[in-house]
Amino acid sequence: MADMTELVLKRAVNIKVIVTPRWKEETLHILQSQINQIDARTQQIDIQLQRAMTELKKQPPSPQVTEQMNAIQFQANDEKSKLLEQKNQILTQLTQVQTLEMEQEVNQGQLDSYFTIKVGENLIQKMQVEVVLRDGVVQELRGVI
Repeated sequence: MADMTELVLKRAVNIKVIVTPRWKEETLHILQSQINQIDARTQQIDIQLQRAMTELKKQPPSPQVTEQMNAIQFQANDEKSKLLEQKNQILTQLTQVQTLEMEQEVNQGQLDSYFTIKVGENLIQKMQVEVVLRDGVVQELRGVI
């Protein structure tokens, strides 16, 4: 059996962005668009709920009809509650982005990358890699590539 002297591993590469007017504007636009989509979906749920209730009210009163109405109301409220939670999270992000200072670095996410490690190399150093972007353009690669 031959001695293994190198190995290919996968690592998470941190992506950071430098806050610029363009980045801030684009990010705020994306967040506002997400809020608008949630608002539209909430309105759709309200309209669907009203239609369903109107149809059920046309039927003769019975325990089954009452049960259906309660179930539909519960489902609509549950969906709207989840949407409201999402909207609140996005509003928090919106506020955070608005308070960021220009040229500040912020985490944007992670990407996977493969690298080769050899006997005698420092694994910890090779795992700590960052890519810094300014308006989508790589400004700096940090760490042991």
